[in-house]
Amino acid sequence: MDSDLIKLVNKLQDTFANLGGELDMPQLAVVGSQSAGKSSVLETIVGRDFLPRGSGIVTRRPLVLQLIHTPVPETTSGGLEPTYTEWGQFLHIDKRFTDFNEIRREIEQETFRVAGQNKGISKLPIHLRIYSPDVLDLTLVDLPGLTKIPVGDQPSDIERQIRSLVLDYISKPNCVILAVSAANVDLANSEALKLARSVDPQGRRTIGVLTKLDLMDAGTNALDILTGRVYPLKLGFIGVVCRSQLDINASKSLQDALESEADFFRSHAAYRNIAHKNGTKYLAKSLNQVLMNHIRDKLPDMKARLNTLMGQAQQELNSFGDAAVYGDKNQQGALVLRLMTQFARDFVASIDGTNMDISTKELSGGARIYYIFNDVFGSALCSIDSTHNLDNQDIRTAIRNSTGPRPSLFVPEIAFDLLVKPQIKLLEAPSLRCVELVYEELVKICHNCTSTELQRFPRLHAQLVEVVSELLRERLGPTTEYTQSLIDIQTAYINTNHPAFISGSAAAAHTVSAASPKQEPRRPSSVHSVNGVAPLEDDEEMSEEGLGTNGVVPRDGRSISSTVHDRARTTASATEGPPRRPSSPKSLRHHHHTIRQGPSSSSQHSGTTKETFLNYFFGQNGPGPLAGSSVERASGSTGVTTVGRDVSGGDSALQSGLLAGKRSLEGNNAAFDMKSLGKHIEAASDSGPQLTPREEMETNLIRSLISSYFNIVRQTIQDLVPKAIMHFLVNNTSQQVQNRLVAALYKPDLFGELLNEDETLVAERTRVKALLDAYKEAFRTLSEVTLKST
Repeated sequence: MDSDLIKLVNKLQDTFANLGGELDMPQLAVVGSQSAGKSSVLETIVGRDFLPRGSGIVTRRPLVLQLIHTPVPETTSGGLEPTYTEWGQFLHIDKRFTDFNEIRREIEQETFRVAGQNKGISKLPIHLRIYSPDVLDLTLVDLPGLTKIPVGDQPSDIERQIRSLVLDYISKPNCVILAVSAANVDLANSEALKLARSVDPQGRRTIGVLTKLDLMDAGTNALDILTGRVYPLKLGFIGVVCRSQLDINASKSLQDALESEADFFRSHAAYRNIAHKNGTKYLAKSLNQVLMNHIRDKLPDMKARLNTLMGQAQQELNSFGDAAVYGDKNQQGALVLRLMTQFARDFVASIDGTNMDISTKELSGGARIYYIFNDVFGSALCSIDSTHNLDNQDIRTAIRNSTGPRPSLFVPEIAFDLLVKPQIKLLEAPSLRCVELVYEELVKICHNCTSTELQRFPRLHAQLVEVVSELLRERLGPTTEYTQSLIDIQTAYINTNHPAFISGSAAAAHTVSAASPKQEPRRPSSVHSVNGVAPLEDDEEMSEEGLGTNGVVPRDGRSISSTVHDRARTTASATEGPPRRPSSPKSLRHHHHTIRQGPSSSSQHSGTTKETFLNYFFGQNGPGPLAGSSVERASGSTGVTTVGRDVSGGDSALQSGLLAGKRSLEGNNAAFDMKSLGKHIEAASDSGPQLTPREEMETNLIRSLISSYFNIVRQTIQDLVPKAIMHFLVNNTSQQVQNRLVAALYKPDLFGELLNEDETLVAERTRVKALLDAYKEAFRTLSEVTLKST
């Protein structure tokens, strides 16, 4: 029965190594420093040379060594020995090795294959079974030797790697520790015993092995250690004497080594009384007995653990589903319909927030849609400045263009409409981006609706996602169009009667009026004159018959000079206060003469040329700069500022251009042509002069009105866009997803293709089923062994 226990454990160990089981099997782990003699002890127990040897780290992967006792073969009828009596077999290769040198080479090659050539360490074990009539049933795990300092091309953290690997094995409660220490080194420096004590402080599952007893200094012995007086262990210490490197080089056989070991203990004065409790053969018997007792003690725990593992494996197998459904069309259709319904339900539940698998780490589903509406879209709209891209020159230009040639008494409404519509268009880009973000989030929700059962059928899942994605793409177009139409609706009709806008514009106008500078003095009516000539009254008309050679005569017979003089006097009276006494006729004549000639007239002109009103208006030699006379009078050359146009606060660029025309006229003794005048007008309009106080007030008022109306539209868009997206995209998709899936995929011809399982999943289900069968078989065997033992 004891032999059956070890064989059962070996079988379970092989099975779980192949299938990836988690059962902690009882085993013996060999731990020791480099060159402590671990490999020599194992080879002596087996009776064969099969382990790699050399300097540095040789064992770089755990070697799970299963020794299986086979009966002594009987001779054949012809008196010949069988072809072989002992052999080795690896778990990773289906081959029997009768040459143990080949076993050594296979161990080296397998180590290089996994752990590489650079002395690295790997936790993946090598499984080796040795069948021999000279061994006892035993399972050992040979671990890499403990080291302190990296040598040669060893990794710099080699100590940490090996220590971590050893602890992974010896920290398991079902592992018996075989701590190998060299007798010629102080036991207090034994790394194996130190590491064993860290996981087994009571020493209940640790066996001490002392090697190299024959190499101790003369006059010293390890009797106190072997008898347990120095370092007590429940399982005690066993001393062995293995072959030295000289014996290995001399090809000393293991059988001769065993005989030499027995002679050493029998003939040594200190060890002769305990010779029967030391040596390699006694060590093998002790390990066999310890392992069987350990397995027997751990049987109840193993059965309980197997019960848990069987339940987990059965649950995992159930999650993969039954493969027998593929033969029946009705069962296939029911399965497809159930998976479709579950997918649609999960999709809607993710949006509504009623899904059972709600993440607590990050936003998902409908919560992310709300985050897009409230935080992303809302913040994007609030960050838009209603007039950041409008400078004062733009607003002034819009006001001027909307009034045409007439001056404006009030801020024109056309200018407001012209300026506010492009600002409303600024809301279009974030609104359309909001639609795209919600669409992308719905696509993500669709991809995440994958249950464990649906993972079995990747093609079905891909088709479900494709159908829902197509539905979302169909709804994306109408949603985008409607969202864009919301912006177009706002620009189509500017509702200046909106209550919020009226109160806002009134407050803005009050603020602008309060903040505006002191009101300009009232300009004389001559500001509406043309180049210094006051306009005529409504009943004063210039007839073609009244044009003479000396000027323009109005209908009432008065000369244009007297008319201008009267206008100037009337304007001055209205501007300066109470009426003043009229000037003398002499002064009037002098004043009239000054107006006709102007400061640009030369002495020769006054004597020989009769000046007409056209000469005064356009210049003597033809049409010149229209504002020439006005600029000259405004410059202060004459005292007739009441008749000329006040340009002190006007366009500085235009003034400089006209002054340049004056200088050119004086230098060349010729008037500007109209082409040159056009250039000055173009330059003046492009230069962006300083705003007058009135223009500054109008600009600030327009800016305030735009901000007021833009805020109204922004609030409306921030409210309507999420509603439109929910109606056209989210809710519409949620309502149609179930019907669309059934209409597109519930077709008997597609069942076979849709229910084609993933190859990886099929292999995993096969593995889990085999593991479950192994658990059941192991549990049944353990139950039988328990009954026999009782």
